[in-house]
Amino acid sequence: MSVWALIFLFLFVTAASFTQRVTGFGFGIIVMTVLPYLLPSYGEATALSGLLAVFTALLPAVRMRRLLPWRKLAVILPVFLLVSFFAVRLVTRVDSDLLRHILGGVLVAVSVYFICVSGRFRLPPRLDVQAGMGALSGLMGGLFAMQGPPAVIYFLGCADSKEEYIALTQWYFLIGNAAMSLFRAGNGLVTPTVLRMWCIALPGVFLGLWLGARVFSRLRADVFRKVVYGFLAVAGLAALLA
Repeated sequence: MSVWALIFLFLFVTAASFTQRVTGFGFGIIVMTVLPYLLPSYGEATALSGLLAVFTALLPAVRMRRLLPWRKLAVILPVFLLVSFFAVRLVTRVDSDLLRHILGGVLVAVSVYFICVSGRFRLPPRLDVQAGMGALSGLMGGLFAMQGPPAVIYFLGCADSKEEYIALTQWYFLIGNAAMSLFRAGNGLVTPTVLRMWCIALPGVFLGLWLGARVFSRLRADVFRKVVYGFLAVAGLAALLA
């Protein structure tokens, strides 16, 4: 990989980590717009995204640990882990170009949802809703390394405060990404190339978290999210047409 590609990777990881710190999610969604084009295979792209995402959630999760109501993860998290286990195995058996095109469609759908629909309704935190959102999140996480959107819909509906929302999302992402990293390692997706790029990109994660913490109180998160997801719509269209 060229020096310019590595610099591009570092900058994109920094931007994704910044987004995660400001909005509570979005790291995997943003980095997966570029990683499939930088890694030798699509599966390795999901592996790198997941390994980096563990550290985007680690610090805020530890900081918010006393605010976490574990009962609100009791159904959605186990369902997510089960479905993601099989979804990760599926990645190794599906053509990478097909997955890139599907990813493009998913990016467009996610951007449309968060720009046009998000905030207008909330799903009730019933057991069937938890199971459904957990299954969808597991499928998206295992296939595309972007399990956030379905889970966020549930957490917005059940969190009693923004602090509890951050605690729920970050612990969900921490445990989920750690587990999927193990699943991917077991399926041969955590390669030496992935580990080398992880070492290069990891400082970008911490830089993005630091910058995001500094501007969090000054930035209108709703406006920022719309800019980010507008970009994702363009990236999704590009992936569909590639």
